Amino acid sequence: MTDERSLVVAAEAGDRRALDDLARVSLPLVYTIARRALGGLPDVDDVVQDTMLRAVRDLRSLRTPESFRPWLAAIATRQVSSHLHRRQVDAERAVPLEEMTDPPHADAESLVLACVELTQGHRQVMRASRWLDRSDRVVLSLWWLEAAGRLTRAEVAETLATSVAHAGVRLQRMRSQLDLCRSLVVTLDASPRCAQLAVALDGWGGRPSTLWRKRIVRHIRCCSVCAQAAGGLSPLERLTACLALFPVSPALLAAARRPSGHHFR
Repeated sequence: MTDERSLVVAAEAGDRRALDDLARVSLPLVYTIARRALGGLPDVDDVVQDTMLRAVRDLRSLRTPESFRPWLAAIATRQVSSHLHRRQVDAERAVPLEEMTDPPHADAESLVLACVELTQGHRQVMRASRWLDRSDRVVLSLWWLEAAGRLTRAEVAETLATSVAHAGVRLQRMRSQLDLCRSLVVTLDASPRCAQLAVALDGWGGRPSTLWRKRIVRHIRCCSVCAQAAGGLSPLERLTACLALFPVSPALLAAARRPSGHHFR
């Protein structure tokens, strides 16, 4: 099988078949970054396609073929970050700042769960990820790829444009935030729900936001009932050990391989 470096070199030289093969083998990486960061939102395909088109357009700017994966991952994370920023701006325009939330995710979650059999722990992580800040959701997608063996720590650092040591710090901070968000999800799911938490949630619309995350986490830290409900989380490593990358849709693969006006200009 042709190695990735050879495909990059051939694609840069204008070999259309090599370009098609490179897109095919690269899509799972991009798709996983987008899906993990966006939490199963229905516009994942759009972000992935934009990423692939940008990669095709800018491929000749890649000076070291060996760096293709972190280079592509960096493009994907920028596209994800831009997409999340646009969603946040739209939300700010639509509602007051104190009520800023993401649009409902019920339909998107149902679609994802219908396509992939996730355990309760995996679903919990997916729901918790929606409470993360935009930058942490991008780091989460890279950590997931590292846990799955698709990226090395050095490649994650290169994607984040930082040192290996600082990449480790960012990953650890993200994991700490994710654990807080997992505790939040468990607490909200508790039945019966803490009476004091019910009072604290007065006015909440039921959708994730930074403001409500801080309020709920603050309550958990001060409430023995909720702290107990949030205890006993499974280590994240157990939840990632058996996870395969999300399958790439045939429609997206076809779109990425479709001729466009962006080839090697």
